[in-house]
Amino acid sequence: MAAIATRPLISPGRVRLPVLIGVGITLFLSQLPAAVEAQSLDRYRDHETGVWLDNRTNAEGTPVLVAINSFASWMQIAYRVESSRNLQSDTPTSGNSLLPPQSETHLMALALIDTESLTDLSFSYEVIFGHPRDRHRTDAPYRLPYALAKSYRVSQAYPDVVSHSTAAQRHAVDFEMPIGTQIFAAREGIVIEASGEFFRAGLDLERNGNQANFVRILHDDGTLALYGHLNWRSIRVVPGQHVFRGEHIADSGNTGFSTGPHLHFVVQRNRAGATESVAVTFAGAAGTAFIPETGDHPVAYRSRHH
Repeated sequence: MAAIATRPLISPGRVRLPVLIGVGITLFLSQLPAAVEAQSLDRYRDHETGVWLDNRTNAEGTPVLVAINSFASWMQIAYRVESSRNLQSDTPTSGNSLLPPQSETHLMALALIDTESLTDLSFSYEVIFGHPRDRHRTDAPYRLPYALAKSYRVSQAYPDVVSHSTAAQRHAVDFEMPIGTQIFAAREGIVIEASGEFFRAGLDLERNGNQANFVRILHDDGTLALYGHLNWRSIRVVPGQHVFRGEHIADSGNTGFSTGPHLHFVVQRNRAGATESVAVTFAGAAGTAFIPETGDHPVAYRSRHH
């Protein structure tokens, strides 16, 4: 049995602002997916890749709080001001916004009450990948994410959801395989995130939950595939890279919250502000398609479309 941990993504941030609020504030989203439910494998956040909040001054000189999305994917953010001092807003201090790919979105306007006094702002927010209008669509079954003609045992698949009990993981498939097995893209797309710096595995959720290496790939229908528990320093792709179906993207491993070497594969979408896994079919022999079940040893085939 193996699992990928999830945790609430609502990340409290406390930022002290200078009197000149236009100097700016920045809050980094440093932990990752479940909540509005994001997948806890997400962890790479910085000024190159991620979602963060920043304070700006608009053309009229009014301080505004903006959400910056550097991902190539739509994101959804839910935010709330928890407390403030010497600040006021003429717009709601909580809300839910959609962030277009690689964009900046105005969330609220702020104003100083007293220009001679210090300010303080405390807020929380959570983000998930995808646009709620996206629907899972594909013109061909997925390719199994390992070498053609190879087969590996399915240790967990729907409806056996021993450790895939959340909506975000319900249709995930775990494939038992030796560490170092080559992993191939099951569908064409754009790499959104990739992390390969971890080498430990264990059953301590607090310690190991955020230490699973992974690759996340955006498909043309807005869904995203997550390849998890990958091997240390085996990631062969970078964010922004276009990958083709069947391209070698990483090697399997045993990292993060895991009971043994395996690949965790799941396709997810944004459904009404929550991350939802979707059932996918894989290419079988002679143009057939199938949904894996626990205990299967499916053989990887090309589909007639590829």
